[in-house]
Amino acid sequence: MRDPLSKKVIDIKPSGIRKFFDVVSEMPDAISLGVGEPDFDTPWHIRDEGIYALEKGKTFYTSNAGLMELRKEICKYYTRKFQATYDPVHECVITVGGSEGIDIALRAMLDPGDEVIIPEPCYVSYVPCVELADGVPVIIQLKAENEFRLTAEELEAAITDKTKIVILPFPNNPTGAIMTRADLEKIAEVIRKHDLYVMSDEIYAELTYGQKHVSIASLPDMHDRTIVINGFSKAYAMTGWRLGYALAPRIICEQMTKIHQFAIMCAPTNSQYAAVDAVRYGDKDIEKMVRAYDQRRHFLMQTFQEMGIECFEPFGAFYVFPCIKKYGMKSEEFAEKLLYQEKVAVVPGTAFGDCGEGYLRISYAYSIEELKEALGRIKHFIAQFE
Repeated sequence: MRDPLSKKVIDIKPSGIRKFFDVVSEMPDAISLGVGEPDFDTPWHIRDEGIYALEKGKTFYTSNAGLMELRKEICKYYTRKFQATYDPVHECVITVGGSEGIDIALRAMLDPGDEVIIPEPCYVSYVPCVELADGVPVIIQLKAENEFRLTAEELEAAITDKTKIVILPFPNNPTGAIMTRADLEKIAEVIRKHDLYVMSDEIYAELTYGQKHVSIASLPDMHDRTIVINGFSKAYAMTGWRLGYALAPRIICEQMTKIHQFAIMCAPTNSQYAAVDAVRYGDKDIEKMVRAYDQRRHFLMQTFQEMGIECFEPFGAFYVFPCIKKYGMKSEEFAEKLLYQEKVAVVPGTAFGDCGEGYLRISYAYSIEELKEALGRIKHFIAQFE
């Protein structure tokens, strides 16, 4: 019988995140610090709007690009929050989560052999999505001594005559790193010099501590070179609603919408109605969640210091990325032993790229009580190696 499978798909490695959580789900008393999902419920006023939409029978397809009301609110939000201006009619498409936006943007822009620069460690979907679009991933290994920020020098060194897109995954999953305006201005200069495009994944844009997120799309002459990916999962605790969006120049957005039209039709209708309420009235909900995350972030950093674990201080997202090199184990070995000995699940840094070796991703999207218990178990675990 003929092989039914695509070699391209077979060659893609499965996500390194899920491996541990399949075990955790079957393990009594286990604590998971690995899931990248807010522990807050979706705010009631957003849920109410979704319920109301169902009660009123608003269950039909929307336009392919999404509700115009929602697109207008998103574009007003981006101008208000990040000083980036987009046309809701031609430069915004509502997607099924931010992940779909990444996928359709790459498929709309890449021809076979085009190179995409990806700073790692990073979200696990970028490399597979580039490969599925017949592009070539080019990895830049970010360094702890640079606070896991991308430098203009690193970018310049990775560019070839085949480079087309640079992915900017900031605020960063898994490190929590951010890029300042000064950092982005240097990156933008390189982008313009080499006539490149940027995919800026800003899903954690609202979750920053001490300084506000800057979108590279707001910098001079970068609007027409930038595809912004964002969504409602992280900022509004709406992971299961599966709703994201992309903002892009008209020429790119039209082709993204065409792919979306054939593959998806439209994003979930009642989720879109709920999202209108989220964007209009959700600022205070975000502020409340950010305060809680920041408290947990400080707790983890202080506890790691007391335990003698080296950890770069994150200023975005809801992850820490502690270094465990001194314990003489690979990241995956450390995570496996921690899971089976202490029933605490974390994600090996290598799930986010080879340069994550020697690190772990720990999420603080959990209550202080859960974090205290988990850190107590980690302290007990590392005591045997000291």
